[in-house]
Amino acid sequence: MPQYDVFANPSRSAADGIPYVVVIQSDLLDALATRLTMPLAALDSGRKVPTALCPVIVVKGRRLHALAHYAAPLPAKDLRRPVDNVATQASALVSAMDAVLSGI
Repeated sequence: MPQYDVFANPSRSAADGIPYVVVIQSDLLDALATRLTMPLAALDSGRKVPTALCPVIVVKGRRLHALAHYAAPLPAKDLRRPVDNVATQASALVSAMDAVLSGI
């Protein structure tokens, strides 16, 4: 499964606020049964979020915030068909994970 593929959130209970997840795990780890994902959330426009930690990612024309601090593994079998690939926005996602890991 290609890195930066975007999938519909497999959690139906959370899908209203977090419609998608993006795979941030390297393709080199495809043998694993899980994929490290980052939620992509629809946040209120008036709500301020730290942009380094929660960059805006555009999926199918929709502006969503990546929530790096909520990155989590999901079973690969739960990620069915990609709806988009955001590899062109990879630097924002990597920077967000750097903010989680190193605080910068």
